Formats: sequence, C-alpha cells, structure tokens
Amino acid sequence: MRILIIGGGGFVGRKLASRLAERGTLRGTDITHLALADIAAPSAIDAAFAVTAHTLDIADRGAVDAMISEDWDVIYHLAAVVSAEAEADFVAGMRTNFFGTFNLLEACRDRVETPVIVYASSVASYSTDVPQPIRDWTATTPQTSYGTQKAIGELLLNDYSRRGFIDGRGVRLPTVVVRPGKPNAAASSFFSSIIREPLQGDPAMCPVSTDQEVWLASPRVTVENLVKVAEIDGAALGGIRNFSLPGMTITVAAMLAALEKVAGENVLGLVDHERDPTIEKIVQGWSSRLETDVADTLGLDRDEDFERIIRDFMATDMEPADP
Repeated sequence: MRILIIGGGGFVGRKLASRLAERGTLRGTDITHLALADIAAPSAIDAAFAVTAHTLDIADRGAVDAMISEDWDVIYHLAAVVSAEAEADFVAGMRTNFFGTFNLLEACRDRVETPVIVYASSVASYSTDVPQPIRDWTATTPQTSYGTQKAIGELLLNDYSRRGFIDGRGVRLPTVVVRPGKPNAAASSFFSSIIREPLQGDPAMCPVSTDQEVWLASPRVTVENLVKVAEIDGAALGGIRNFSLPGMTITVAAMLAALEKVAGENVLGLVDHERDPTIEKIVQGWSSRLETDVADTLGLDRDEDFERIIRDFMATDMEPADP
C-alpha cells in the first residue's frame, strides 16, 4: 500500500501521517511507502515503513505529473489556500484550490491503476442562504471564494469518479479545533486561538459575537474519519461522492464556558472581544447546523463533548510552559 498526502506538512496532514504510521495498514493492506508533499518539504516521521518528504506546488502541472508518475494506491488531497487568504487574494486561491485540484485529477486520469482520492472540502461550500439544517443533498451555495473553489473541486471529483478515472471521496470538513501553533490566515483560526492561547497563558482576540455558532470537530476525530473514509467501498457512495463529516454545533459562549470549567475562571480574562466585520461576515456565511446522514450510515466518528476536545489538546498538543 503506497500513500501520498498532499498538504502533508500541515497540521492535519501531520496528524494523519502519524496515525497511519501507528496503524501500519490501510484498506486491509500493509503500508509500504508514505510520501508527504507540500509547498515546503515536510519533515519525515518515524514509521516501520518508508517515509519520504517532497516539495510540491500543486499549481505546477509538471511537478504534479512527476509526483503522480509513481503509482499511489491512496492520495489524500489536503492542500489549500485557506478561507480569509483566498478571499483577500483571489488569484492565489484559484491557483491552488481550483487549478491545483484540477492538476491532480488530470494527472491521475491516465494512470493504469485507479487511485483512491480523499479530497478535503469544507463546510464553507454551504451557506446560510438555504434552509437549515444542511443535508448532504443540499445545494452548495458558497458565499466566499474559498467555498466556491472547494465546491468546484467537489464537482470535478464527482465527475472524474463517474468516468472511472479515480475512486474519489470528497469530505466537507468541519472547523478543526483546537489546532496548536500560531494563528493562520483562515477566518476560523480564532476558534482555536481563544482556547489555545489562554491555556498557554497568552492573550487572545475573539472577533465575533459570543452568540456565533460553529460546526467543529476535534483533530482526533477528524483524522480518524479521514482514515475510515479511505477504507470504505467507493461503490457504497453511489453517484454522489461528496458528503459532510460529523461535527458538533457550539457557540463561542459555550466554548468559553467549557474553557473556564477546564482551566478556571481566571483564564477568561485573557480573551479580549473586538468584533472584526471582515471575519464576522465570512464566518456568518457558513452553515453551523448539519445533518450528516451519509457519514452516520458509514459509521464515522463524532465528537460529543467540547471539554474533552480541550483536554485532548492539553494532553497532546499544548506547548509546555516556560520554566
């Protein structure tokens, strides 16, 4: 079993690689080679099988063709220009999120073996302008360039699968919380920072109303579902290859209440509130209430307790305090 993770240098990609190294198998077969590719070559991870790291710009068709010239059994496509960045720089978003995805699908089209492709889409492909809650069959009506680019990728994935060029599965990821490290250019980044920074003794800014809802999932559950999605029989999805991963609906106020319960009342003093109209407009355009019938039928995992998500972060990803 040969696996390629495009976007393997990102947080979710690294977590996924570590989980695959721990398992040692995928789709009932021993993993023999795991390749991590990103715009900057990721560092390798320890595993009982070969792990290689590669520099790859998926907007470069020649580079993608060269990468896919090797026979990969499973390809995870996690690379993306994230939400606020894609909104601020339309060309950069199109270059990676649209043309990069197209390049990957085209490179796979002429392969002798049909690879399994797991495409990380987003709930940003939906909007609040359609009846709620969102169902898997609800029309995608994105209200951001990022969401539009992801929705285009879903349509391409579906058609390339229908034609038999690939065995695709497009999964709309919830907002993944809590992420370690520093805030990034995603409009959703603050959902992690208002938990992460106070736990580490640092201030954080909340740019939206505390009544704002979000559809989220933990890194642990997200990665476990990415593994499971690669293992399902593509025929079980029929002609519609895109669906939403399970998540939980929670308000910012409830997130902060859980933080206080876990870390004590003083921690909330590190969270400042200053609404940012740009971020707020983007986040308000995302649906936060979804019914995940397909994922539930497939037996995918779901978070039920935000306090556990916080405790998981503290146990596995929180930076140690300075001595």
